[in-house]
Amino acid sequence: MSFEAEDNRNTTPKSGDDGASKELCVAGVRETSGHNGTLEGQTGTMSKKQMKRLMRNKQWEEERELRKQKRKEKKQKRKLERQCQGETGTEGTFKKHIRREVVPSQTRLVIDCSFDSLMAFKDVKKLHRQIQRCYAENRRAVRPVQFYLTSHSGQLKQIMDENDKGWVNWKDIHVSPEHYITILKKEDLVYLTSDSPNTLSELDETKAYVIGGLVDHNHHKGVTFQRAQELGIGHAQLPLGTFVKMNSRKVLAVNHVFEIILAYLEKRDWKEAFFTVLPPRKGAVPVGQSGTKEGQGSARDLEEEETKRQRADSEDESREGNVDCSGPASHT
Repeated sequence: MSFEAEDNRNTTPKSGDDGASKELCVAGVRETSGHNGTLEGQTGTMSKKQMKRLMRNKQWEEERELRKQKRKEKKQKRKLERQCQGETGTEGTFKKHIRREVVPSQTRLVIDCSFDSLMAFKDVKKLHRQIQRCYAENRRAVRPVQFYLTSHSGQLKQIMDENDKGWVNWKDIHVSPEHYITILKKEDLVYLTSDSPNTLSELDETKAYVIGGLVDHNHHKGVTFQRAQELGIGHAQLPLGTFVKMNSRKVLAVNHVFEIILAYLEKRDWKEAFFTVLPPRKGAVPVGQSGTKEGQGSARDLEEEETKRQRADSEDESREGNVDCSGPASHT
């Protein structure tokens, strides 16, 4: 039987309600499928590649109903799982319930970024990462604070414009190039600094607490306390030394200070707030509690542990840009 050679291309299969024919034209081949999906037709010269393609198409069509049935079963399975979760009250449902109970705090928390000129560019990058963490923690906090980012300019703004362009869309945050002293009432300000002789026992939600946005590896000790005195504003330290004993230097990052405030607003317990936030590597234990189990451990073991902690602190400063807090949770 003779037939005309057609163009060397695949034509789109056409199907109808009456089981109309489907044409496959590959290298001089015409194939027709009937109601039962079998391939009938005449074949000419066909390569192995073309034959495999035809077989794959045939197999795909034959397994269409099977795939449809599997999708239906998966959909039914997901539906049953959702129903079970609704009946038992799963973790996901619980999280949504907690989120609905968020009650914003009236406490204002300010990160003072006016120390830009005192920091190396790499340290400003570390400060930027800590600010990102503060923003994220505040967004998911049960008692979020009124977040202020002041003196936002210089190297910090350059880094954020280049590497974090989405910051312009941040919500629930006041970002300003102005100094906080021009934005907030002077009598409401309390600078958190470890050099202050005053120790907070409670957080006054009518106040605005300022955290020094300074990552300097202790090159500028006492600068935040000096700044507070020059401006004539209130100052205080958090009661870290009252509740926490640390065998290594008391080093906290900006985000650690921020998170401790958030934790206290939620729990109303300083001790719980500190131990919720402080990383295990700090080796912190409650005041009055020994750092070793049941007094065990030789002097050599204690010395080795202290060396490890000091090394961890050194790495911590290099990685996170922490600064010495000397007891309270602030930066000097």
